[in-house]
Amino acid sequence: MTRVVLADDHPFLRAGVEAALTAGGIEVAASVEDGEAALAAVLRVDPDVVILDIRMPGMSGVAALTAMRASDDNRPVILLTAEIEDAELLAAMKAKVDGIVFKHGAGEHLLKAVQVVASGQRSIDSVLIVRAFTLAMETPKTLLVDLLSSRELQIADAVAVGKRNREIAAGIGMTEGSIKVYLHRIYDKLGIENRTELAVMMLEQRRNAN
Repeated sequence: MTRVVLADDHPFLRAGVEAALTAGGIEVAASVEDGEAALAAVLRVDPDVVILDIRMPGMSGVAALTAMRASDDNRPVILLTAEIEDAELLAAMKAKVDGIVFKHGAGEHLLKAVQVVASGQRSIDSVLIVRAFTLAMETPKTLLVDLLSSRELQIADAVAVGKRNREIAAGIGMTEGSIKVYLHRIYDKLGIENRTELAVMMLEQRRNAN
């Protein structure tokens, strides 16, 4: 029997998905409310497949997926979502997501997706694959910076000129901890992993703007 970890911050929806999975012969080894709890559950119960709501308070589904891949955990991951933004799609594809299932009519589609990814294949709608390919090939990477808020852009610009978190915090009247939170949010939005990639991206944008 395939064992899964399920993470969704909406209790009623999570309960419904859990019931559908159980009825379909899939064991829900852990059912949790956010990305951080999902990562802990993965370590605790060692599931075959992980199902993550794409948007959750705290650590999102994409962030949890990225964290798993960064720790060399390549087990199948399915993202469950009502909709998916371009930045989320690109970040998910970069992190080698195995399946994406939309919440409307999720029961039947999710059961099939779990079976598909558990067998080592991907379960992603061709429309999403084409969309991701088009974004990656035709949209300059630096345009993704347009997705940042004014505060996030301010912090990204400071990183690009070599400022450290303490300097950035002092310059804009924030705590160093808040800067770290902002940076992780920026990395999530842009599908990158560290400040070096962010600095390169910002410098590329400046060159293209001149």
